[in-house]
Amino acid sequence: MTTPDIFDRQRRRLHRDRAQPRFARADFLNRYMLEGIEDRLQAVTRQFTDVLDLGCHDSALTPPPGARVARFDPGFAFARAAGGVQGDEDRLPFADGAFDLVVSVGVLDSVNDLPGALTLIRRTLRPDGLFLAAFTGGRTLATLRQSLLAGEADRPAARVHPQIDLRSAGDLLVRAGFALPVADSETLTVRYAGIGRLVEDLRGMGANGLLEPAPLGRATLIAAADAFADRADADGRTSEQFEVIYLTGWAPAPSQPQPARRGSATASLADTLRPRA
Repeated sequence: MTTPDIFDRQRRRLHRDRAQPRFARADFLNRYMLEGIEDRLQAVTRQFTDVLDLGCHDSALTPPPGARVARFDPGFAFARAAGGVQGDEDRLPFADGAFDLVVSVGVLDSVNDLPGALTLIRRTLRPDGLFLAAFTGGRTLATLRQSLLAGEADRPAARVHPQIDLRSAGDLLVRAGFALPVADSETLTVRYAGIGRLVEDLRGMGANGLLEPAPLGRATLIAAADAFADRADADGRTSEQFEVIYLTGWAPAPSQPQPARRGSATASLADTLRPRA
């Protein structure tokens, strides 16, 4: 039995295509994620030759010196502008072992089959290839969620798509077969003069692609805007948070550090923890 889609694939593509011409005005979150990815990449000493930019947006990712890069995006306009390929992350068209580095920024939070996408990413990597990803996590847009719930308290509808938490993200790396998995997070706080500016930023990012979103009435929008404004600070600005989850994983290889064989310890934990006389 197939799992029903959470995200409408066509609507997701449409949102990204509409965002592409104005993306430079709302790219702050993407830039923040890229900086985090670049910091992690600089800590890696090995060389890379073939890179997949998975969710290329405006091609801001700079590949390592001398490396070839393939661009891929779920939006046609972004992919075309980058000279890349349009498609869905859980339906990757690349051959096994095609890359030694896959970087994904800002798209994996809205993939229908994230476990499947991670498995495909691992398969596209050569042994000891590196996967780095950044996307928004479950604590993102908490203020907006609360404001929308207050605005339509009688019949709340799904306005912000479901997002994964940090622990689950790490578990999915393991499930997909990555070696040496690491999941960590950072929080970016942005202050807004009103809910309208936040919504404008989200549209500029190409965010959200839920199935059959319910229409948002004028009265509900006004109530949500009031609830958002009620959370403002003394300067009249309301803080909103974007949780960014970073994933790091390696395609398995014999040369990698391996866990010790079960039962091979030569010292007793009980003896180690026993108080010394």
